[in-house]
Amino acid sequence: MKLTKLFTSAAVALGLATTAMADTTKVGFVYVGPVGDGGWTYEHDKGRQAVEAAFGDKVETTFVESVPEGADAERVITQMALQGADLIFTTSFGYMDPTINVAKKFPNVKFEHATGYKQADNVSVYSARFYEGRAVQGHIAGHMTKTNKIGYIASFPIPEVIRGINSAYIHAKKVNPDVEFSIIWAYTWFDPAKEADAAKALIEQGADVILQHTDSTAPQAAAQAAGNVVTFGQASDMGEYAPFPRVSSIIDDWAPYYVARTQAVMDGTWESVSTWDGIGAGMVGIGEISDAVPADVKASAMEMVAALADGSYHAFTGPLNKQDGSAWLAEGETAPDFGDDGLAGMNFYLEGLTAQIPN
Repeated sequence: MKLTKLFTSAAVALGLATTAMADTTKVGFVYVGPVGDGGWTYEHDKGRQAVEAAFGDKVETTFVESVPEGADAERVITQMALQGADLIFTTSFGYMDPTINVAKKFPNVKFEHATGYKQADNVSVYSARFYEGRAVQGHIAGHMTKTNKIGYIASFPIPEVIRGINSAYIHAKKVNPDVEFSIIWAYTWFDPAKEADAAKALIEQGADVILQHTDSTAPQAAAQAAGNVVTFGQASDMGEYAPFPRVSSIIDDWAPYYVARTQAVMDGTWESVSTWDGIGAGMVGIGEISDAVPADVKASAMEMVAALADGSYHAFTGPLNKQDGSAWLAEGETAPDFGDDGLAGMNFYLEGLTAQIPN
């Protein structure tokens, strides 16, 4: 009699445990850099932690960091799917094709790809309008430079990065017609040594303001060592370098999106969507503008932030010409998101930039 009860109790316990496991939503994250990069991946991992905080033991999250874009990414994404992930976030542009390839093999798994444009029934895409933050940075940079030379450390020549360069440039030029941009392509998202070398090279060329679309704090450290060089945080606040050289930053806030998309999987309401949010929706934040920035410049920058947030101002508003002098946007016209000359596929510089986009 006692033995029968013991087996019955064990079976019930096993059943409850199995049910609990089945009720747990498994969410995976694939990162292009280390979680401690202080920038892009750091902020994505904060979003993962927000998912854990929101759902507790109803979710199980995993991540793999420093995954190269390409075949390694496809292997890692496949492994996550094989391990039972219900939802996988792939958080770099170069994961686009690997994500699509794996999604075809696992139609019951939901995938979310950051900064890409290829969707499928089980693949959503999401990105942020980082160019809005670049507009604010360009505005401040144009006021702050004394040499009229601004350096830009770029990662890869993809539309996201080109948009940022154009946005920063035209807004710096609006407040300082004499400004010049020098661009160094690092061909990496995260490589502190390369990023530091790029910053030092730009400073040696006379740049006294450095912007970056790479993910480490190395350019901040290089500017700090040089003295009298202004920087801006990328993807996260990088506030350890405030109030100078870092005078403000673009902050990516992925947490609300990650929580909402995980909830949708739990509810059974998930569907493939394309999300592109900016300052107004809170996906792009502007880090505190330090007192190293003159009060009037800070005030005008905050006015721009408010106008971008409420939609009364668009960062790409005509008249604007392409680099070759051909018309792009007429007076008062704003850039479309999509189409041949839309922002999503931007592959051209604007008039005034003298560099060439690498192939």
